[in-house]
Amino acid sequence: MYNRIRKQLNGILKSTDGPRGTCSGDDHVPEFEAHRHIRLLTFNIQVGINTSSYRHYVTRSWQHFLPHSKRIQNLDRIATLLRNYDVVALQECDGGSMRSGYINQVQYLAEASGIPYWHQQLNRNLGHLAQHSNGLLSRYRPLDVTEHRLPGLIPGRGAIVARYGVGEDPLVLVMMHLSLSKAAQHRQLAYIQELIAQYQHVVLMGDLNNHAEELLSNTPLKHSNLVPLPDTAHSFPSWRPERALDHILVSPSLEIRRSEVVSYPVSDHLPIAMDIKLPQGYLETF
Repeated sequence: MYNRIRKQLNGILKSTDGPRGTCSGDDHVPEFEAHRHIRLLTFNIQVGINTSSYRHYVTRSWQHFLPHSKRIQNLDRIATLLRNYDVVALQECDGGSMRSGYINQVQYLAEASGIPYWHQQLNRNLGHLAQHSNGLLSRYRPLDVTEHRLPGLIPGRGAIVARYGVGEDPLVLVMMHLSLSKAAQHRQLAYIQELIAQYQHVVLMGDLNNHAEELLSNTPLKHSNLVPLPDTAHSFPSWRPERALDHILVSPSLEIRRSEVVSYPVSDHLPIAMDIKLPQGYLETF
């Protein structure tokens, strides 16, 4: 797919009536390896739009609806970054509509970055106009991947849950994009808290549209005992980061070896990266 798209940059691809794939399949994906650490990244890519000032929300707003010749170049820059990570959570992807040139951006980024497993969650289907999606990229074969529709007055928010390791005591990664309103966030995080309550090793990652202190103190996540990034981990807006909206929250059993806001301004959000160390004795279970 990657090579084919690169040859067609001068024209807009025509859509097909056949079904769009949502998953790469796992036949060619390596088993979850017993490494001492895993490199994580979460990134809101704003459907490949390069935004570097508030005025671009107006002057480049048309790119949310129509194709743009430089979108692929921006996706290639994103793919260059993604090559450095093991598991990536993507938000604000397009699953293959007119505005993206009928390109499934999750699949494109997986293939361009050399990450073998990808999963696209279509959250809001506007037909040819837009295919609002979340994405998971993984170098390892998950035990399973499930999609969840998050509650809210306006539908279109979702979460992807990927489990790794062994079924009796898995490493559970939850990738999501929350709503803007606090009331909707509360309902959505109540749903997420119920999903993760039974697990010991959990990672929540994504665009949560709120600061960690608020999320871990005044929402159902206060019962989760998750560890946040430092308060200074500001990711939005990318050209002058003032707000910490993007997060990787982990269980106390997972040691944080390194965490950072990655200075890579190719969207209106900056990506968040973290290396986690698996718990002592966990590696010997698989």
